[in-house]
Amino acid sequence: MFLVAFMLLNVQHAFVSCVLTSKLQSKIAKVNQKGPYLGLIIPNSFELGPLLQNPGYTPSHTIIDFSGRRFRFGAIGHKPVILVMTGLSVINAAITTQLLLSFFNVKGVVHYGIAGNANPSLNIGDVTIPKHWAHLALWSWQRYGQGPEDTLPLENNGDYTREVGYLKFADFTSNLSIGSSFDNQLNNIWYQPEEIFPIDGAPEERQHALWVPVDSKYYHIAQKLKDLKLENCINSTTCLKTIPKVELVDRGTSASLYLDNAAYRTFIHEKFHVSPVDMESASVALISLQQRVPFIAIRALSDLAGGGSEQSNEADTFSSLAATNSVTVVIEFVKLLPE
Repeated sequence: MFLVAFMLLNVQHAFVSCVLTSKLQSKIAKVNQKGPYLGLIIPNSFELGPLLQNPGYTPSHTIIDFSGRRFRFGAIGHKPVILVMTGLSVINAAITTQLLLSFFNVKGVVHYGIAGNANPSLNIGDVTIPKHWAHLALWSWQRYGQGPEDTLPLENNGDYTREVGYLKFADFTSNLSIGSSFDNQLNNIWYQPEEIFPIDGAPEERQHALWVPVDSKYYHIAQKLKDLKLENCINSTTCLKTIPKVELVDRGTSASLYLDNAAYRTFIHEKFHVSPVDMESASVALISLQQRVPFIAIRALSDLAGGGSEQSNEADTFSSLAATNSVTVVIEFVKLLPE
């Protein structure tokens, strides 16, 4: 709810502050005549760079800057595309996606980048393509002394629910003997679905969404990428022990936090069966759902989200390799799309 409201205020501010001058509006209208485009949404510059340098991408001379974003126009194969970088977090991803879909002639959205890995059966360097995405940082934080049988505030109004489930902080207390009873004043957090307002629904009439599916046709096409060859070495001396592969998985999750904690990694995998964890994909999924635009996300695993060595995070070493692998898959995916 907060995410969507914040995003809409920023779009409205763009009009009020006259960011969209008549010259800029004319430029947008002209470039839209050459569409529709496939929108490629990218979190950060180190994920954008490998695509700009990939021979499969052909840039054009058209660039449109407004509202703090740069929209780059080009082609992958014969498919016209718009590239835009979001910046970190679910808020930036939501704002950028809404700007893209509000002002440009976009027929579909492909989001890509790196991610942490919550699935112990997958490896660093693998590229995951989840079938569903959820934002798992919308919580109802229950007061101390209450439990699963107690109604949450505003639950009867339909604002919050206990259907998704909860995390009990006391379950993660360490250095206790077996059979000891213990508690924690942080108590429970209950996971909540997002409120959405689809463009083809009644205004201000909310719906709820937790696990947002990617486009079924896109997901079917992605199955053809399973045998794609990916990089496993950064240089001649630093290589992965396994050969990376493309994996179609059931679920991915996003939140505005960098996950580097083994206990929470294990919890969300066991409870929600998630594989990649990141900070943007669910926002892109939710905005695409509300705008009724086909969407898919492709995330390469750069680290184990806290499940590896205690000395360092694997992303410090393998983020560049993961970013390159994600771009390889995106290029081939776009080539497979029908004209």
